[in-house]
Amino acid sequence: MATISDYDDLDAIDLARLVSTGSVSPEELLETAITKVEQYNPALNAVVQTMYDQAREDIARGLPEGPLRGVPFMLKNLGVLYEGVPTTNGSVLFRDFVPDHHSFLTERYRRAGLVIMGKTNTPEFGLSVTTEPLVHGATLNPWDTARSPGGSSGGASAVVASRILPAVHATDGGGSIRIPAACTGLFGLKPTRARTPIGPDLGEGWSGMSIGHALTRSVRDSALLLDIASGPTDGDPYCAPPPARQFIEEVGADPGRLRIAFSSVAPNDVPVHEDCIKAVEDAAALCEELGHEVTEAAPSMDMTLLIQAMRIIWGANTRATVEVRYRALGKEPDGTDIEAVTWNLAKEGEKHSAADYARAIQVLHMTGRDMAAFLNGYDLFLTPTVAQPPWPLKALDMTDPDLDAYLYNLFAHIPFTAQFNATGQPAMSVPLYWNKEGLPVGVQFAGHFGDEATLFRLAAQLEHARPWHHRKPALVT
Repeated sequence: MATISDYDDLDAIDLARLVSTGSVSPEELLETAITKVEQYNPALNAVVQTMYDQAREDIARGLPEGPLRGVPFMLKNLGVLYEGVPTTNGSVLFRDFVPDHHSFLTERYRRAGLVIMGKTNTPEFGLSVTTEPLVHGATLNPWDTARSPGGSSGGASAVVASRILPAVHATDGGGSIRIPAACTGLFGLKPTRARTPIGPDLGEGWSGMSIGHALTRSVRDSALLLDIASGPTDGDPYCAPPPARQFIEEVGADPGRLRIAFSSVAPNDVPVHEDCIKAVEDAAALCEELGHEVTEAAPSMDMTLLIQAMRIIWGANTRATVEVRYRALGKEPDGTDIEAVTWNLAKEGEKHSAADYARAIQVLHMTGRDMAAFLNGYDLFLTPTVAQPPWPLKALDMTDPDLDAYLYNLFAHIPFTAQFNATGQPAMSVPLYWNKEGLPVGVQFAGHFGDEATLFRLAAQLEHARPWHHRKPALVT
């Protein structure tokens, strides 16, 4: 029988089973996780807020009899609130912000019996794919501490990859679950638009492009966490189509013979590293070996138009966030206490008109229709997750005053993920390939709107055919 000494090799479902059988206690799991934080976080800077006292108090009061009762867990320090605990959003501007309520997602995690014990690092407002905010400093990649673990859920990915926890909350507005999954050898699924709630403070994030879920080592943990988190709440402006059954039931189910289109050509014509191309070719070959029909094809897409639309939407939302926070502080927005990229996006958000914003939304909708039309002939679309293997620290710099240059550099690294935030389709990064340097290089599969089920079925099949759980960074002893 597994014991606490097996902690590094167990996923969240395994840990919950140990608690339910009485083999270990929630207190023992929490103290083990705390030991892991103290062991690895000094080298990684992934955890920026510890909540040990709150976690111990939650256990002492008695945990709900949920499916993950007693399993330690963390929240990203962006996009989700925990009453009484600072949420900095990766920004000096929010350094002293302490919410007076939980987010709906926090409440669902707590009802599942999860023990929330900390918050993870994120770039300011989630506006980068490296996690190096001025307020908390850089998070390092456990596979190579000279490199970034990606972003914006970079702190979360470093926590899971280093075996501190088997699963951690994350968010994705342009790839921020899938990108760090690709950079750290994890499984990361972005759900269908509105699959999980973002309230009560908002009805949607980034005009529907952003959504919360998790980074995990196992496919089944991701499926169970999505079952826990999904479903509409009263007053939501819209919701995702309900699944036919629970997502955990899809793990291990026969995916059938899938029609999979694949491409390693970036839709914005930026160069794609040979490692990322090889990763897609390898994944396509594996899918063929498993009996799927694999065809090289890609949708026609005006990526320049889409990037401009996303820029307008990001700017409008950034401006709104900045204005609300400055007003709460009794100040006029002046760019102090925020990074250059954030401030310049906020200034653009003030400059663009309401008509500009409406046209940007129309571009998102058009992109969704074009992608749906392409996928009418296929079940899934396979691409690289990112265009480069895990990049060095400082590859992107949010103190750069040249916003045009920054955004070009951003999309040169991540040309494949953001379109599925625009379309709202589910997409996942799967860790099937490691390069000659021993670095993980993820591949992305995107599915039809509302169809996470097919993704989970294929992911479980790939996980069985090409297991990745034995792969650990050298940092992990």
